[in-house]
Amino acid sequence: MVNVLLAGAISMAVALLCTKPFIRLLVRHRYGQFIRDDLVHHHVKRGKPTMGGAVIIGAALVGYFASHAILEALGAAGVLKASHRSMSLSALLVLFLLIGLGGVGFLDDYIKIRKERSLGLTSKQKLLGQTLVTVVFALGALLLTNTDGRTPASTAVSFIRDTDLDLAVAGPVGGLLLFILWASVLIAGASNGVNITDGLDGLAPGASVMVFGAYTVIALWQYNQGCTVAPGPSCYDVSDARDLAVVSCAIAGACFGFLWWNASPAEIIMGDTGSLSLGAALAGLAIMTRTQLLLVVLGGLFVIITASVIIQVISFKLTGKRVFKIAPLHHHFEMVGWSEVTIVARFWIIAGLCASAGLALFYGEWLANR
Repeated sequence: MVNVLLAGAISMAVALLCTKPFIRLLVRHRYGQFIRDDLVHHHVKRGKPTMGGAVIIGAALVGYFASHAILEALGAAGVLKASHRSMSLSALLVLFLLIGLGGVGFLDDYIKIRKERSLGLTSKQKLLGQTLVTVVFALGALLLTNTDGRTPASTAVSFIRDTDLDLAVAGPVGGLLLFILWASVLIAGASNGVNITDGLDGLAPGASVMVFGAYTVIALWQYNQGCTVAPGPSCYDVSDARDLAVVSCAIAGACFGFLWWNASPAEIIMGDTGSLSLGAALAGLAIMTRTQLLLVVLGGLFVIITASVIIQVISFKLTGKRVFKIAPLHHHFEMVGWSEVTIVARFWIIAGLCASAGLALFYGEWLANR
């Protein structure tokens, strides 16, 4: 628990203190955001510093590794046992997703700035980058083993635990290929969901804090009720659960510290660097904690906003009519006349309710299996 809180506190402090100097650096180099022409409410944000997600990624990495280094020093002094301070393969793979998709998002943001347009990488280029990172992650999650000889991930499709639907039924090679495909769907869906949601000041980082916070609670609970700690019918067979809580809290803390500068009126925009990386990290946590489909509930706000885009596209192609004035959903409410602060506050409430509902389902299932 000490490691979890320490990682969150360090990452929050780093994001809080380092974002302002990063803003000055971006302003000096004129790295500003370009806005879609149809978003007339947001033309005032044109040229605002972007790529703020780099601060979130950096702060999360500092929080995770610094907390382990501090506890390593305390362990060397005989204050803590080695088991309380060791890094894990599972957490490192989640951080790999954070960095990898952050790199794809950084290229996207950089192209927008260099070419002075609102579109960066093409959809094919972005998909290729996401796929390459996902394949490396999936191979590592299924082929590498941690200190206890287990692989971080399972080929079984999971909801709150692994279900009976096991992709390994297709054989060793087929199961691996199906897992890569399934992981690609989860990671692409989550990263693009957060990306679509990142359209108003503070909306995506604030919602992300709640979901990463929920995953911190889930991973800690899985560790305390793990089959090696508390064997029984309701125990969790999750590898490295405690360290997954550490990395989740580190990312939550980084988002929370960044939110100080990103809340309306934002001084910096997270950009695809942040949104793609945060969504990928959420998917990585869902895979590692065996709660893949529960992410749909925990990140319900991202699902709702993404669904609004899908509904809009399908409706327009089939009927020639639009369901919303503009998609995604938060921009629709801007057109209706809601203020940006009102939309963000109410959507944060929805995000909190979704995260709470996911935690309730998670805990309720544990109670039912006792």
